[in-house]
Amino acid sequence: MFRIIVEVPSPLIKKPECSITEEEISRRLTLAFTSAEQSAELEFPALLQFATGAPKPAAVLIPLLRSDGEWQLLFTRRNAALPEHSGQVSFPGGRADPGDESPVQTALRETHEEIGLHPNDVRVLGQMRPYRTVTNYLVTPVVGAIPWPYPLRPAQDEVSRIFTIPLSWLAEEANYEEQFRELPQPHDPARVIYYKPYDGEILWGASARMTINLIRLLKS
Repeated sequence: MFRIIVEVPSPLIKKPECSITEEEISRRLTLAFTSAEQSAELEFPALLQFATGAPKPAAVLIPLLRSDGEWQLLFTRRNAALPEHSGQVSFPGGRADPGDESPVQTALRETHEEIGLHPNDVRVLGQMRPYRTVTNYLVTPVVGAIPWPYPLRPAQDEVSRIFTIPLSWLAEEANYEEQFRELPQPHDPARVIYYKPYDGEILWGASARMTINLIRLLKS
């Protein structure tokens, strides 16, 4: 006689990324932002030897939404014709304009331009440590909760697709790994995070690192 064994998931209390409230997310972001070192996180240790000159200020929105009873993150796939980071999975956002008064304004303005999400519909929960990329952008991640479902309108010249990934899936260590990216000698290879494919999309690089940073903050 065969016996069917059903694996029961761990209780949600062991996965705070599933059940955590907006208020608690905001509290943790505020605490981390005010207590942590504010110098930028580098995409890899030898970055400053590759990216010369002052970095270009930029910001992205990390959109949190509730769907199917849990938190999910919203991502975009960049248009393959774009000159930088073409075809990559990313958070909505971009370079700061001279008139932007803060990274929050940059993130909300760029998100509205890229996917049609109105700034008034975003509940900003906080910011994370700036991240300096190999293309010499100083990116500030802004975390915000958004209503769902929402009538998004992607800018066709910038965004090829909009999709979501459950935060619980992103938090599973079996779903991602660090790989090494070769750099010119004498520099050591850089560590790069790659996720397994999800719904045909591969999250990696700077956006994957920001995702992991958020998850670690929510688990702390």
